[in-house]
Amino acid sequence: MPTALITGITGQDGHHLTKFLLSKGYEVAGLVNGQRNSREDSFSHLFPDVSLVQGDLTDFSSLLQIVHDIQPDEIYNLGAISFVGLSFKQPELTANVTGLGALRLLEAVRKAGGEKSIRFYQASSSEMFGKVRETPQNELTPFHPRSPYGVAKTFAHYTCVNYREAYDMHISSGILFNHEGEYRGHEFVTRKITSNVARIKLGLQARFSLGDLTPQRDWGYAGDYVEAMWMMLQQDSPGDYVCATGISHTVLDLVEYTFSKLDLDWKSHVTQDPKFLRPEELDHLKGDPSRLKSETGWNPDYTFETMLDEMIDYWLSYYSGK
Repeated sequence: MPTALITGITGQDGHHLTKFLLSKGYEVAGLVNGQRNSREDSFSHLFPDVSLVQGDLTDFSSLLQIVHDIQPDEIYNLGAISFVGLSFKQPELTANVTGLGALRLLEAVRKAGGEKSIRFYQASSSEMFGKVRETPQNELTPFHPRSPYGVAKTFAHYTCVNYREAYDMHISSGILFNHEGEYRGHEFVTRKITSNVARIKLGLQARFSLGDLTPQRDWGYAGDYVEAMWMMLQQDSPGDYVCATGISHTVLDLVEYTFSKLDLDWKSHVTQDPKFLRPEELDHLKGDPSRLKSETGWNPDYTFETMLDEMIDYWLSYYSGK
């Protein structure tokens, strides 16, 4: 039975990846910082057989001990300050957790991994492309991050490349474009829209506010993307892979589809508020997943529309008490 260690296990991708790895027969352990919260409690309720170990991406000694004790076959580094808007307000914390956290974990693997060849997955991000040089973006597209989050992810990404080349470690990075699902945090726009529309449909509220509706993103389903993470680590040789659908939509497309799905007119329920605008916005992210598909055989099951259907149905059920 292989063992996997997941950082950021209580987040959206951690939920989906845990479910996927358990279905593959893995023993799963997750890193938590020891500050018991509702997210950790709900995760333990869903996955009672998963071992949660206390540690922190900002504390090297804890990471060293955890890797030494668990000796995992695979590590998935999903832990990060992952909300881009927050990274502008807390740039130092973002750099420390999202950027240096990956460095600390890699050092822990190098020093405490022993004779075992631990395979390491790094959650890189399309936010690294930032002010894009070409569309669609692929593995050779230059990075130009436009947020502290994107800068921290770029540091972590290149640190992984360096450790892979310098120490011959099996490290793969998935440059994941936006991916969503029923476990998405409340601060993300897909969760905000789908949950609020469900509440409006059920008569629980009348309106909500959004920022810019023009940015274009390549949105996929998180359940598909965690399978891609696993497939990357099953390759004989490590590498970097863009994980995306290859199709982009605007935030307005997302709004229009979600409201029309529930027979509502979005213009009667949505206002725009400048406080939700980023200091630096990304215009058009669209990924080219050709390498991932050709080398691993990955292909997403969900479309933009079926991903949103999944989220809408989840929130309708949640708010109606079913």
